[in-house]
Amino acid sequence: MPNVRGKSLKALTMDVSEGYIAVNPLFLKLFEPEQLKEFYRELSKTQNDIRGERFPTNDLTSIRTRNLKLQRLHSTAMIVRNFARERKILLV
Repeated sequence: MPNVRGKSLKALTMDVSEGYIAVNPLFLKLFEPEQLKEFYRELSKTQNDIRGERFPTNDLTSIRTRNLKLQRLHSTAMIVRNFARERKILLV
């Protein structure tokens, strides 16, 4: 599995979901095209993992935390897609 800044891509996506890392085009410039594809796939996997967890029906704080994680991952995926489109990198 490729590493970025000394972390695995899974750890990187978990940090993004927790809000520890902000992804922007400057951050993505360090990625090779193949790493960018793997990062995008790992973002999707992490989103599916969070969605697959049991929904906290009566705990408003947990619901808010879950939704914030999903929102951060979704916005990061959009940034990666737009960055890849500008660089003409196919993510599929």
